Amino acid sequence: MTSRAGGAIKFLFAALMIVLGSTMNLGISWSNAWAQETEVSGSGELGLLINRGNSDSESVNASVKVLFEKDSWSNESTASGVYSRDSGDTSASRFVLANRTDYRFGNHRYAVGAFRYDRDQFSTFRYQGSAALGYGYRVVDTETQRLRLEAGPGFRVSEIRVTNKQDDEVIARGFFDYRWDVSPSTRFENKLLIEAGSDNTFSENATSLTVAINSRVSLKTAVTLRYNSDVDPGKEKKDMLSTINLVYNFKPKH
Repeated sequence: MTSRAGGAIKFLFAALMIVLGSTMNLGISWSNAWAQETEVSGSGELGLLINRGNSDSESVNASVKVLFEKDSWSNESTASGVYSRDSGDTSASRFVLANRTDYRFGNHRYAVGAFRYDRDQFSTFRYQGSAALGYGYRVVDTETQRLRLEAGPGFRVSEIRVTNKQDDEVIARGFFDYRWDVSPSTRFENKLLIEAGSDNTFSENATSLTVAINSRVSLKTAVTLRYNSDVDPGKEKKDMLSTINLVYNFKPKH
């Protein structure tokens, strides 16, 4: 491993551990303080791949998720990153922040607000930031299955890498969220996000299967497909990321 690559991976790993450790401590503190009123849960994921031989490559992906639930309110915050080097050259570098808040005003209906910030070194867009409001409906909500559908208007700000031009546009946001607890230790999930605008349509579909090793640790395999309709010549409109991660859950739900 080159010193730069090794340093980058060590830095990302250390950053994840610091964030995860801080999140766990905050989660425990908030949980103790609001035990009677607020549910706090979350998870941290880490995947690492090192290849040596005819080619040298290193890849790391990590994410942290925190979920707060109180009465009719819930808030989910996530941070994720992907970094890859191949033969000493950076081949992937992406960081995503997202937040989603909803308020339930019926057994199945709720209002939702969502924010997303996406920064990708190899995308046509240096960054994309969006905010949206919408209406959500729980089509299925049982102990083993959940299906949520969301739709609403929003606004997106992007910067085109080649021209450094900022692109602002109104978007329509749609979100499909399906979860199935196949067994007490196995969970299947599929999430589809669509942000449609007149200049660019962004979509992301994430499919995952998680198998619990114990109450805290799980193994998760996932495939994420990303699509941008407006890209520079020579760039692909579609990106695919396949991962196998170790997951740590704090305050798992029973």
